[in-house]
Amino acid sequence: MRKHNRDPFLLTPGPLTTSPETKAAMLRDWGSRDAAFIDINQRVRDRLVAIAHGQYSHVAVPMQGSGTFAVEAMVATFLPRDGKALILINGAYGHRIAKICDYLGRAYSVHVTPENIAPDPTDIGALLAGDEAISHVIAVHCETTTGILNPLAAIAETAAVAGRRLLVDAMSTFGALAIDAREIPFDALAASANKCLEGAPGVGFVLCRREVLDECAGNAHSLSLDLFDQWSAMENNGQWRFTPPTHVIAAFDQALKEHEAEGGVAGRFARYRENCDILVSGMRERGFTTLLDDDQQAPIIVTFHMPDQPGFVFEDFYNRLQNKGYVIYPGKLTDIDSFRIGCIGHLGATEMRGVLSAIDQSLSEMGVSLTKAKS
Repeated sequence: MRKHNRDPFLLTPGPLTTSPETKAAMLRDWGSRDAAFIDINQRVRDRLVAIAHGQYSHVAVPMQGSGTFAVEAMVATFLPRDGKALILINGAYGHRIAKICDYLGRAYSVHVTPENIAPDPTDIGALLAGDEAISHVIAVHCETTTGILNPLAAIAETAAVAGRRLLVDAMSTFGALAIDAREIPFDALAASANKCLEGAPGVGFVLCRREVLDECAGNAHSLSLDLFDQWSAMENNGQWRFTPPTHVIAAFDQALKEHEAEGGVAGRFARYRENCDILVSGMRERGFTTLLDDDQQAPIIVTFHMPDQPGFVFEDFYNRLQNKGYVIYPGKLTDIDSFRIGCIGHLGATEMRGVLSAIDQSLSEMGVSLTKAKS
């Protein structure tokens, strides 16, 4: 039975804990054609572009659905039917992009590295030099399979030097890790409301280089996922083509106000960095070991090896934490027995210390004692 009387804290890759004000923003109904809602929609779009410093080069195109909807819309719209992608894979979300390309019937090759190893830009450059058919590179900024941070700036430079275009899945980093469109040459970047921007789930978005998006008419395989058509409609009358997630957009507007008030990307990063530091140091003190070295770890989600203890059963551990009001996440690695704890969402040092205390209680209840891990 649940022993707490509040909403659980979600230490996951998403959906995430949101602020009371963001939740409250969803209590009003909006007409999708109302001038007030149209203003909200435009304000959200403008703020998203500003976060990436793309006011003079990019536009934001929101898309109904989860982050994967936005990624598929990005790939379908920006990768022409006669194009070919080089997909950089070191986790589940890179593999998902390859699966999207299978559904789309788009040509691609893959560069796969282990889930705890970032792709080497030198290797990427060699692959591009060896295959002139490759028109686009597709990269995942933070692969939350493990929490590894991939070297986006170096990947972007390598693609640009080779004359290839870059598409980015920044689902788990946008809003907390700096991505400057003036310095990183990407054609499109997909992200979601309910990650580092701390909105509600139900809407993704793609930041699109305007001059390239203008050339993408007819590329998409799907009416619903056609970013060019969505953008054209919004530019024409400020409205969505089909029923928008009005309550989610209103919550997103509030979440973006809070993001700005916290200090934007720098402020959000500072809180998440502190969350991650408290979590990692605390877990190591309790005998858990991290999968990644500290210099690989993004302050988004942390993967821990499953303890090799007869009394440690993850499902039991998970349920005990959930009963105490903390929701963590199973591992997603193919070869390593692990679990994950997130650092993002409307959480701070108090909540991170709270989950550590709940872990102490749960281990004690399970009769598990771990040896302190090496830092």
